[in-house]
Amino acid sequence: MESEDDTKPAATAEPRNSYLEEKAFKSRTLLIFGTISDSVAADVTRRLIALDADSPEKPIDILVSSPGGHLESGDAIHDIVRFISAPVNMIGTGWVGSAATHLFLAAPRERRVCLPNTRFLIHQPSGGAGGQATDIAIQAQEIIKARQRIAHEIARETGKPIDVVLADIERDRWLSAEEAVEYGLVSRIIQRKTELKG
Repeated sequence: MESEDDTKPAATAEPRNSYLEEKAFKSRTLLIFGTISDSVAADVTRRLIALDADSPEKPIDILVSSPGGHLESGDAIHDIVRFISAPVNMIGTGWVGSAATHLFLAAPRERRVCLPNTRFLIHQPSGGAGGQATDIAIQAQEIIKARQRIAHEIARETGKPIDVVLADIERDRWLSAEEAVEYGLVSRIIQRKTELKG
């Protein structure tokens, strides 16, 4: 049987989380950390829409540190960032890879920044095809289409020729913060929040 003391940490955990959530919301800051999934996309897009409704003229900061995840979930965040009226600052930290790089590119280049130790990863989509031969063939075609789509997005947002991007994403391509600036994924490297206004 639990004592009264055993239940106190659980009772205080929820108000603390609510407090942090409220503070983050009021500061117009969202976090995308970890694997991108449908639930992450639903949570982020819901918050983006709410913040946009609250003050469509004020910027929203999104901190991204993610290895990627479900491509279509990244697509959902990417499209909502462009759908809303509020300007969005994408701030890379830790590492930004795969589908996370795709959603990172939703912001215009001048609003894409990163912290000094951020690493970026671009590559072609992958999949674990299984089942009947015809289903495997369909999945393979869809991966090829996704590869083309991602390559065109990277080319458009970085200014790189499409053939260069296709070659670059053939295998994992890692970029440091400085290399990401040179490649066009990021406009500049910042160290402090005050530099976002610069």
